[in-house]
Amino acid sequence: MPRPAGEPRDPRPSTDSEPWYVTAFGSDYRRVYPHRDLASARAEVAWIRGQGISGRVLDLCCGFGRHSLALAAAGADVFGLDLSAQLLSEARTLPGGERLAGRLVRADARLIPFVDGAFDALVNLFSSFGYFGDDGDRRVIAEIARVLRPGGRALLDLMNPARIRADLVPESTTERDGVILHERRALRDAGRRVTKIVHLTLPEGEERTWREDVRMYETEELAALLAPRGLAITAVHGAFGGAPYDERAERQILVLERKP
Repeated sequence: MPRPAGEPRDPRPSTDSEPWYVTAFGSDYRRVYPHRDLASARAEVAWIRGQGISGRVLDLCCGFGRHSLALAAAGADVFGLDLSAQLLSEARTLPGGERLAGRLVRADARLIPFVDGAFDALVNLFSSFGYFGDDGDRRVIAEIARVLRPGGRALLDLMNPARIRADLVPESTTERDGVILHERRALRDAGRRVTKIVHLTLPEGEERTWREDVRMYETEELAALLAPRGLAITAVHGAFGGAPYDERAERQILVLERKP
């Protein structure tokens, strides 16, 4: 259960400006990703549940709670955790959001405010890993292992690096409901990172800009990071629904087991 706390403790070193992941997930998130909706979450959770994700479940980096809500509706004892106060606030207003009352926690994934072995299962969905640099990402893995009980299961949904490198669109502009979205993308760090500059123009003319910067991991790299923490990869899928994973796969979805 959550430790008594107010605002989350922050393991980041102090800097003069906020890291990108603090500013990127605000009120405009759902304008940029409208396809990430409740209907798609319900379909994805139907498959996720078949991967051993049941019992008490942590939705790590839950965003506006669409998968938390779908998991709760499917019978899981679910808690959601995210750093974005804005998205957590939106989660409480979703249809059926009362199911999540008292179950949404604002915290950093590198310092999860739950006791050891608190969860039977954990999900981390839609490329919500790879934000913190190599050392920070290792801390996230350590925390995942810590809060999972022995024998517990986790599901990590990540980008497929090979497909991103092959298909990256350097620049695009789209318009929806009067909102103009301009995005510039690039590969960095010898193709290990993908960055995106997002520029949003709202119907009333207001403009907003932010950056995203995500480290992509190969399956072999992840296996090497997970094993010392007692986490073993039991399956790799290329999409929700269980498609094979290869260089053209839509996603890289890892199913993990916490060893005793």
